[in-house]
Amino acid sequence: MTDLRGKTLAGTFFHAPVLGTIEVLKDALVEIDEAGRIAAVTRLGDPHHEGARSFASRAGTLVTLPEGSYVIPGFVDLHIHAPQYPQLGKALHVPLEIWLRHTFPLEARYADVAFARRAYETLVADLLANGTTTALYFATIHQEATRLLVDICLEKGQRALVGKVAMDNPQECPDDYRDASTEAGLEGTRSLLEYVRAHPANESGLVHPVVTPRFVPSCTDAMLEGLGAIARESGCHVQTHGSESDWEHGYVLARHGVTDAECLDRFGLLTRRSILAHANLITADDMARIAARGSGVAHCPLSNAYFSNAVFPLRAALAKGIRVGLGTDISGGPSASMLDACRMAVVTSRMLESGVDPALPPETRGRPSSRIDIRDAFHLATAAGGDALDLPIGRFAPGYCFDAVLVDTAAPNGMIRLFDEVDDPEDVLAKIVYTASRANLAEIWVAGRRVAGAG
Repeated sequence: MTDLRGKTLAGTFFHAPVLGTIEVLKDALVEIDEAGRIAAVTRLGDPHHEGARSFASRAGTLVTLPEGSYVIPGFVDLHIHAPQYPQLGKALHVPLEIWLRHTFPLEARYADVAFARRAYETLVADLLANGTTTALYFATIHQEATRLLVDICLEKGQRALVGKVAMDNPQECPDDYRDASTEAGLEGTRSLLEYVRAHPANESGLVHPVVTPRFVPSCTDAMLEGLGAIARESGCHVQTHGSESDWEHGYVLARHGVTDAECLDRFGLLTRRSILAHANLITADDMARIAARGSGVAHCPLSNAYFSNAVFPLRAALAKGIRVGLGTDISGGPSASMLDACRMAVVTSRMLESGVDPALPPETRGRPSSRIDIRDAFHLATAAGGDALDLPIGRFAPGYCFDAVLVDTAAPNGMIRLFDEVDDPEDVLAKIVYTASRANLAEIWVAGRRVAGAG
């Protein structure tokens, strides 16, 4: 299989448009238009199913999935530090404020465009091969390298949101890695916004610009105020960190007397199109504020285990109506796989519920009603991520982009083991999410175009 634009794909599809529920579209027909959007989904048993299949077959547009293959939505990664890919797996033994001393010198190297190209091309290719069809990227302060990341995403066909990082606070940013001035940082953000929107290869809007204050500690109040104005004037997405660790959370409280969420809100940076990474230490008032603004949270369970000093209260946030998706947080999270993010989301939720200190009695050891299961994690990694970004992705429904992954459960080098006698359809999806390896991801499509795959 290659390009599916203008085709009708016949097979079994899994998606999770609603939290806690897996929808199995067995022997369904998904019609994809020339723009790569889903024109129709015809289920088995629909009176038009046989006619639609016959019509596509006669027209030569019918594509049938191989035996043992299934289609799932492409993954939506809500938090990636693109320049940090070369240090994946490094310096995970130190706290966040020390770890930044490792990453700032690396990010400063992106003044070298040749180095940037090598790193970014490798990153985007690897993410696509892992089924990440949409990525929300922090870049660096460098205009040329950040534009290059935009170009590479467009060349390779990844749906992406790219932000030039803004950081001008001399007290928290190194001399050799920060914006030359507040105005230079703001102008760089405006310039990237214009570059993305006017890019001749971006007529379909595959790549979006993002207002990106690194986090409150790295920005002066003037920078935060200016970025809020840009976000308001442009209507574009916003990404930053929020209440990630004790150090970062405490810094904002000491400087502003309020939490990250309230601080960002005061500067106009908490909008329907904002994504706060981590948010482990948000309060009940923060949750209400974030939900009221319609903002989203990028839950990064793997990196949180290393740097956040706490487990994100996922169930509580969802109960408050907060839009939550998953992120890898490369390179604070040492895996480029959203499957790993799904698995860790389930694990950390169970640890929060049961508690981790064996010296405490079971009834006081954890936080009740905190666990999620693999159905919830799959929803967060797909449909919920699309909803948080306000983009038509993450599910199989008319009007949505056909961003999808073909999973070959019989791939010779894969790790999925099915037993027809005991596995029902939801078991198949659970095994895909829990046990699939990169070798099982046979085809990856963005807007109906094949962009990667092991097959």
